[in-house]
Amino acid sequence: MDSIQTIGSPLMWGGFIAFVFAMLALDLGVFHRKAHAISFKEAGAWSAVWVSLALTFNAVLWWRYGSGPGMEFLTGYLIEKSLSVDNIFVFVVIFTALKIPALYQHRVLFWGILSALVLRAAMIFAGVAMLERFHWLIYVFGAFLILTGVKLFIQRNAEEHPEDGWLMRTARRVIPSTPKFDGQHFLTVENGRKLATPLLMALLLVEASDVLFALDSIPAIFAVTRDPFIVFTSNIFAILGLRSLFFLMAGAMEKFTYLKVGLSGVLIFVGAKMALVDVVHLSPAVSLGVIGLVLGASIVASLVKARNTPPHEPQAPTPDDAKLPSATKA
Repeated sequence: MDSIQTIGSPLMWGGFIAFVFAMLALDLGVFHRKAHAISFKEAGAWSAVWVSLALTFNAVLWWRYGSGPGMEFLTGYLIEKSLSVDNIFVFVVIFTALKIPALYQHRVLFWGILSALVLRAAMIFAGVAMLERFHWLIYVFGAFLILTGVKLFIQRNAEEHPEDGWLMRTARRVIPSTPKFDGQHFLTVENGRKLATPLLMALLLVEASDVLFALDSIPAIFAVTRDPFIVFTSNIFAILGLRSLFFLMAGAMEKFTYLKVGLSGVLIFVGAKMALVDVVHLSPAVSLGVIGLVLGASIVASLVKARNTPPHEPQAPTPDDAKLPSATKA
């Protein structure tokens, strides 16, 4: 089988990686040096920055290498961006369950996503190498995505409790921890013992969830292109914008009732495209149109339902409720 071609020269790889580290240093070292709760306005501004940078990069690819690589990057970016939204549902559950204050959530996500960049780079290069050597794996990936999409649809309304999963139970047994916070530190010292704070536990869950989601998102982009540079850059741009997207959407996730239906549709479509790659050939433009249509329809349907659903009226407390202690604020 012919080796997979790439548009990425060593200079382009080096330049892109240097750009990523420069943006991360600017993010943490300048704009978020002091812990603070991320406002909706700040999250919106950063989301616009990351999307603008991705589209600018896409325009450069389009201008330099033509519509083929340009369309592949745009389609891959849309796939990764849409699938990363599912991470947000889990992040909301993690921070709520562990009562992580809004003041420290950005720090947890920053380090979680930084490790995710390294992990995804390794998975992408491993995936490209395996597909180059074992073509039949494309059918395995396709079937896996179809099954994942069906499972997501069936379990779309199921409540998630990652704080009660095997990872957290194991971590609590293996890692000495405390339920107390020590500012924005992941570790603290109590009675001469170094203990993990809830921030470290949240970080472990964030990283574990990204591993699981990467198993879906990385094979999905191989349905569009196997150019490692396009796969890597589109994936990284989507991940870099995930933190700001979380703070932008976290408070309104309950309004997107049908979003998981749309995401399941994307996974099933992409999986079918991979499984039928030797029979049906769809251009990146057609794939982009189908994915955009499915996601757009799910978002519009969700907003229409949210608009037509009357708000829940708060129930008056009963005498028994009045005796209960108030909930601890996150």
